Amino acid sequence: MSTFKRFEDIQAWQKARVLVRDIYLLSGAGGFGRDFDLRSQLRRSSISIMANIAEGQGRRTNKDFANFLNISLGSIAETKSHLFLALDIGYVSQAKFDEVYEKLDEVGRMVFSLSQHLRSSS
Repeated sequence: MSTFKRFEDIQAWQKARVLVRDIYLLSGAGGFGRDFDLRSQLRRSSISIMANIAEGQGRRTNKDFANFLNISLGSIAETKSHLFLALDIGYVSQAKFDEVYEKLDEVGRMVFSLSQHLRSSS
């Protein structure tokens, strides 16, 4: 079983929390703030990243935790896809895109490593 007593102790969750805040701030401004569909999709997929880390930690087995981490990885990919559209239609600058994309990559690497660790220790 995982050694984390609380999901709040997981560094990947902590970084995902910051990322979600950044995405909320980014998607609330200008034309992005009026594009309810894309804004909602981007926000929901980013929330799913941190929510699945938390939910997985609350499960009873490493296998279940690792499965939820894989769902989180899927949400990272979805968030990246939405972010590309926001770049393409001019809602975000290239610099802001790069900043958020790098944070998504970092959280993805952390989540993947944790998933691999949990699967190998089962």
